[in-house]
Amino acid sequence: MSDPSLSCCTPLTGTAMSADQAERIVPLLKALADPVRLRLVSLIAAGKGGEACVCDLNDAFDLTQATISHHLKVLHTAGLLDREKRGVWVYYAVRPDALRSVATLFDTAALTPA
Repeated sequence: MSDPSLSCCTPLTGTAMSADQAERIVPLLKALADPVRLRLVSLIAAGKGGEACVCDLNDAFDLTQATISHHLKVLHTAGLLDREKRGVWVYYAVRPDALRSVATLFDTAALTPA
């Protein structure tokens, strides 16, 4: 019989995610779980000042403007992007706190309750 105190693997994190933390992160992950949306966030984050004009984003895809706008709306609704209208164009910016939540998803320090 094996010794139950011996573990075959080291846990990935020291603290498990709480139900509340999981509920808060799920909408972000759902929004990012699409190749177009994931790429949109990447393009915006890589833009000057962490923002990009919708006019520049449309040119990066072989999709209609309406489809790109739909994906941007999903990302904005999930809380990953901020948007600001400037004249006739809309500029999108990444919300650093939202991306940090995703980036530190399995970081034990980030999972420690405040």
